[in-house]
Amino acid sequence: MDGRMKVLRLFKLLHRTRQQVFMNDDRALEAARQKINEEFKKNKNLSSPEKVAEQIKIGTDVELFLRTSVIQGVHTEANRIALIPRADVLLDNMPYCDGPAKKP
Repeated sequence: MDGRMKVLRLFKLLHRTRQQVFMNDDRALEAARQKINEEFKKNKNLSSPEKVAEQIKIGTDVELFLRTSVIQGVHTEANRIALIPRADVLLDNMPYCDGPAKKP
């Protein structure tokens, strides 16, 4: 696929992820929008395919981190925050077992 198409696809993906992760938080939505746009403008004149591929990798890693690691919190009352996890954040939780498994 053409490098320009990969960059555009990543740009759109980051903005979609931003909208999901920071839903209903206008300040965080705007800050993330500005940061994404700033980083893409800063690197728009890269011509080396290796540098472009490196920046695409960084952007992809950031998108994955936002999608799988960031949990939104909402103040519900004094000294209380309700966490709103998305399906991407919830993982199958395996209990830790320090010893060998017992045979039935």
